[in-house]
Amino acid sequence: MKKVFFILSLMAFPFLSVQAQQCPADVVRETQRQKQMDAVEKRYDVYAPVGEETIRKITQAPRLSTLNGKTIALVGGSFMAEITHPELKRMILKDYPDAKIILLDEIGSAGPYPAPGVKRERQEEFAQKLKEFKVDAVVAGNGGCGLCTPKEVGSCITAEHLGIPSVMIAAPGFVEQAKSNAYTNGVPAQRVATYPGAFSVHTQEELIKNTREVLYPQIVKALTTPITAEETNAIAQKNASAPKTIAYSGTIDGINTYFIRRGWSDGLPIVPPTKERIEEFLRYTPYQADDVIGVLPVAYRKVTAFEVAVTGVMAGARPEYMPILIAFTKALTDGDFRRTLSSTHGWTPFCWLNGPLSRQLGFDSGQGEISASNNKMLGYFIDLAMLNLGGYKIKENRMGTFGYLSSFCLVEDEEAALKTGWQTHQMQKGFSVNDNTLTAASSLSWGNNLTPATSDGEKIMELLAWDAVEKEQFGLGSGMPFVNRTILITESVARDLAKAYPTKESLEDALIKTARRPLDERVYAKYWANPGGSYDTKEMPVQKIRGKLSREENAQETAVPSWLEWTGKQTIETVPVMEKGKTDILVTGDVNRNKIMTVPGGQSETIKIELPENWNELTTELGYRPIEDFYLKTSVQPQVRPEQKRKEYRFSGTEQRGRQRQRPTGNRRKPRR
Repeated sequence: MKKVFFILSLMAFPFLSVQAQQCPADVVRETQRQKQMDAVEKRYDVYAPVGEETIRKITQAPRLSTLNGKTIALVGGSFMAEITHPELKRMILKDYPDAKIILLDEIGSAGPYPAPGVKRERQEEFAQKLKEFKVDAVVAGNGGCGLCTPKEVGSCITAEHLGIPSVMIAAPGFVEQAKSNAYTNGVPAQRVATYPGAFSVHTQEELIKNTREVLYPQIVKALTTPITAEETNAIAQKNASAPKTIAYSGTIDGINTYFIRRGWSDGLPIVPPTKERIEEFLRYTPYQADDVIGVLPVAYRKVTAFEVAVTGVMAGARPEYMPILIAFTKALTDGDFRRTLSSTHGWTPFCWLNGPLSRQLGFDSGQGEISASNNKMLGYFIDLAMLNLGGYKIKENRMGTFGYLSSFCLVEDEEAALKTGWQTHQMQKGFSVNDNTLTAASSLSWGNNLTPATSDGEKIMELLAWDAVEKEQFGLGSGMPFVNRTILITESVARDLAKAYPTKESLEDALIKTARRPLDERVYAKYWANPGGSYDTKEMPVQKIRGKLSREENAQETAVPSWLEWTGKQTIETVPVMEKGKTDILVTGDVNRNKIMTVPGGQSETIKIELPENWNELTTELGYRPIEDFYLKTSVQPQVRPEQKRKEYRFSGTEQRGRQRQRPTGNRRKPRR
């Protein structure tokens, strides 16, 4: 009977996941292996790591019979839309002279579609204007990056929820992201017109030609042909699962093969999530199996403690890590931390731990810490949590051009920090030194350490400021003017810095004042390496951009930075690269090395780790000492009272805040000639 179940399971899901393409040979080998080993190899009943879908899918309105006499909104401002959209208007009016075309400057756009329970003024205004203008169809674009695609497809989703047919324009690598984003926001079959290539590398002539010959026919067809049942069911079938029921029964090899095919594994080996293992994890948390930890974007699945436990088992984590796993899951509900994780620029999520729990459980804060076994288990959990709890899938909605590093875990060396007189990180956030916290952040780089060859604290600060200037957002610092950074400092360097800067805050203030780059360098990077498009050198010369950036980024004539004194200049026009509140400073790493590492990335989010009341009883059974044995005593006080900073997590089934600010993407650029 079990053999029949195994074969039927393979037949039931013949598709290949875009997350990890299944090699056909694996299926053949596993079938052969099952025949050979069925009698002797142990089989396991295992559970799915994904929760229940929470977004109700709409019934999409019928498509149009013709575009003639219809009001069509051409919206969006990303990736050469100022070239493609006017040409689309011209083509539509040529073939359908009675149509009415409304462009972005008349009607606006929705921006990213808001999470359930979240209201966003921009989206509501766009929906209202669609009604006021009596719009019959929406064309939005252009999707050419991991962040702009959700921003532009939000207009399509808004339209479809109002019963208005829509079509999204996207480059080939972002078609699936547009469809997936629409699906998770209730639109079963978002239609997408595919542009042939990367928008920003094409000349104006190429853009117009491709708009006429490639985009326009797709758009007309998408708006005027009925949606098929095959389209409607395509993503739904791929995402089908039954939470808290046995998903598969088979050998360890069979389980790994099946989970890869379902898109529940990234290809590395997993531990079978059996009922017994899951229940062991649930012993180490105050939450019950059915307690909802949150509804996590981008998939908006209901994540309970059960799914967290399943994912922890798969990652090979120890059951007593469950409170830490819950804390990271809560961090995924934070829009500020999560915002960049789909970007093509490859932000890799990571975390660090503070408090006695990390010392009790043996997490490493010293040499090689992210490669230590305990830390690596937590790193692998983050990878699988992104995939299964958050729904981030490679090539579908996690769009790193070259992929992502494996996630990792750091630990602050709190004893070393306190020796210098500095607060530990959780104390800076208002918690006590013996509160346990997890901070989630993201990284754009790793390695390439700075090694100060001096004990002069002020000189070390200057070196660190220079390092910050060199490690900005995107290559050459061509992105936003300010980026979040996590600065890792070993104990000996922290000791020398603390002599000149008695608090982490005073060090941050000195860095903000010192870390400046020449305006002309910033202009050159922004002009020639702009992440969202390219400039027409005739219509938009470098000097125009220089004037714009000088005004917008508060350029000032300052003393030349100390690392540029070799130029012989006394003063130079510079712009700041650091902003208050965007820098986390940790004392960590090899105590026997004089190292600093600046890690540019995204915003961090600190979560208090919750332990069950019988924690000591549970951990004593495993041979751990009581957690109180790892408490620290210090005269250093927290930054603010804890109740001022702690966040409450309501298990209401909606995203807590959804504070995604609408920022200009810098994508409205003239093409190259």
